[in-house]
Amino acid sequence: MAIHAFAGDTVRPGEPLFTLRLFSEYLQNTQSELFKATQETSLVQAEINRLSEAARTGAVAESRLIESRQQLNRQTTLIRAYEQDLLTRGLTPEQIQQVAGGTFVSTIDVAAPPAAPQQAFLGSPKADVIRQVGTPIQTQPVSGIAYEVQGLSVELGQQVQAGQVLAQLSNHQSLYVIGHAFKREAQYLEQAAQDGREISIEFAEKGDDRWPDLPQSFTIRHLSNSIDSASRTFDFFVPLENQFRSFEKANETYLVWRFRPGQRARIYVPVELFEDVFVLPAESVVREGPEASVFRQNGDLFKKLPVHVLYEDRRSVVIANDGSIAAGSFLAQNSAASLNRVLKAQTASGVQPGLHVHPDGTTHAAH
Repeated sequence: MAIHAFAGDTVRPGEPLFTLRLFSEYLQNTQSELFKATQETSLVQAEINRLSEAARTGAVAESRLIESRQQLNRQTTLIRAYEQDLLTRGLTPEQIQQVAGGTFVSTIDVAAPPAAPQQAFLGSPKADVIRQVGTPIQTQPVSGIAYEVQGLSVELGQQVQAGQVLAQLSNHQSLYVIGHAFKREAQYLEQAAQDGREISIEFAEKGDDRWPDLPQSFTIRHLSNSIDSASRTFDFFVPLENQFRSFEKANETYLVWRFRPGQRARIYVPVELFEDVFVLPAESVVREGPEASVFRQNGDLFKKLPVHVLYEDRRSVVIANDGSIAAGSFLAQNSAASLNRVLKAQTASGVQPGLHVHPDGTTHAAH
């Protein structure tokens, strides 16, 4: 066995991965039987041609011609069976034609698979061509598709058996973001998937702004119908079209994918509609026990106002429109906790409460 690609290499569909030397007695016998059946077919066909002329003149019985045609059909069926057997064992249509002509195959090349594998073409006794199993009819060019050799399962010179895994190839172009949810949340996720609601995903890739924005919207494709026995959660799946960069090194091309299997992400699914509310960043609200407050800006001054929180998560807070703040008010967006610490420090130092607090920590009495 020869190895043409190693872990980390990039290969395109059709490029060779391994060359295997054939030692299988069964494979050699199948090639021999195919050759003999092909030769027998030629002899029977010649016999049919000779008997056809004689049968027309009455020199031979019609039954002999019928018997020869039946023999030809049997040989043709055997040939198709041998061809399909060799196809399933990795020989190409060109190699099978060589075997039928008497040139036996002693080595086969294992190539990277097509970009979109289709169902194997089994052919029929009347077909004029045969195709290798797993080779699709390409309708579009796939020159841009590439695989990365994830790892090798064999070593140079190792003897392998039919069906044995030789290598793992990966192409992370199309992925699933898999979310985990509890059974009580199933009805909300089912409705979101049924309505095609757009969801948002927060990926763990802070500090890398070299990637462009993702030009896609996310929706739930389907929900799993089984629950994990350990975590008691079920999965739901969101399609993701990946992005990649490539670089050249020592005349070899390497791929770097933006998203990788196993990478963590956080999925936000809309399940309820709030009307007549204010939506603020999470950092704009400060909590002290059960009470929540925001800081309204008035010029360079900020005033602390209590609010009623209807919903909050890591990114946003939904506040009731109950008159505590007016529409059009300017609120501190990301420094509520800092402003509150300054206000508490001023109060602890004996300064009268109800102060307006500057962002730099200075205060003025309320007007």
